[in-house]
Amino acid sequence: MSTIKSRLRKEKIAKLFMQLAGISITGSLFLIIGIILFKGLPFLSWEMISQVPQGGFYIGKEGGILNAILGSLYLAGLSTILACLLGIPIAIYLNIYTNQSVALVRASRLLFDVLFGIPSIVYGAIAFSIMVWLGIRASLLGGVITITLLTIPIVVRTLDELLKTIPLDLKNITTSLGATKWETAQVLLKYIKPGIFTAVLLAFGRAIGDVAGVLLTTGFSDNLPLYIDEPAATLPLAIFFQLSSPIPEVQGRAYASALILTFIILFIVICTHILASKQKKHKL
Repeated sequence: MSTIKSRLRKEKIAKLFMQLAGISITGSLFLIIGIILFKGLPFLSWEMISQVPQGGFYIGKEGGILNAILGSLYLAGLSTILACLLGIPIAIYLNIYTNQSVALVRASRLLFDVLFGIPSIVYGAIAFSIMVWLGIRASLLGGVITITLLTIPIVVRTLDELLKTIPLDLKNITTSLGATKWETAQVLLKYIKPGIFTAVLLAFGRAIGDVAGVLLTTGFSDNLPLYIDEPAATLPLAIFFQLSSPIPEVQGRAYASALILTFIILFIVICTHILASKQKKHKL
């Protein structure tokens, strides 16, 4: 009887800790969003969204951050596309074209785990060295190179874990029907399509929110990013520069910029969930 009471007590303690953890995380999220809304909403305006910085914008004068919004979207979009084009084939190769017990596969997964945890400033330094070697100046292209290197491990490890969850029977059935490995890969990718949306979302979110990696490689410009070899502003850098100002109005604009960045990520999250839910209904 005492053993049962002890187990029930441990169950209640574990449940309490899980509830506290959930409340803490949720409360932190609402606290962050609340601070951004409270400090940024009064400074958010159509002018800020639709105009580029005018002379003296970062000391409190007129203008907006349209250049940073477009620069972030270009940077994150191009980097995510390249990361998926490179990362998806790698994940397919590790799970379909190789034997799972091969030491090379285990070493590759360990390597991508290490790459996943490397700080973005390291990727920025590596990309900067590549740019110097190729003769590329600080530009949108340099930022794309940096963020692509940063997001490839995210795509690979996310899809790798998803592919490992696919029932072995599904792989055996496609093989027994005479399907080639590439045809099997197509079937498995359709099976995990909602998970692919998740991988894209994770890569895009990391790409659009990074500041340390692009600090060395993207540069900064008040102009709209028209060409890939020109310097481009990004929202994280715009927030950093505005928040560093001693002028209260400019600091308020920094929170408004953070609010815009949050809205962009929220929009991408909603779109991803809609696409994933439609795919699940179609599969059912």
